[in-house]
Amino acid sequence: MANRHRGEIEAVLDGQKMTLVLTLGALAELEQAFGGEDMLVLASRFETGRISAMDAVRIIGAGLRGAGYERSDEDVARMTAEGGAAGFIAIVADLLSATFGGSAA
Repeated sequence: MANRHRGEIEAVLDGQKMTLVLTLGALAELEQAFGGEDMLVLASRFETGRISAMDAVRIIGAGLRGAGYERSDEDVARMTAEGGAAGFIAIVADLLSATFGGSAA
């Protein structure tokens, strides 16, 4: 069961309930993926609500890897979510909110 106090969320991907968390290592991975932007810049960027499909793949992938799953971004790109694209955006928004607090996406 996910613990929001630790920044964890649960999401259903490919019909399977999974835990996602943006650990410090996962956040460092995202900083590198987004051109070295620091955590505050990343949080501000995501607060605008403008998230591309590739952003969603990277964030969900980092969250899965942070929780211990061995999934590449290519694996994540092939996954399905309940609600389609809107389902992926909801997962990203929930994960960012659990990580940074408030409404992050």
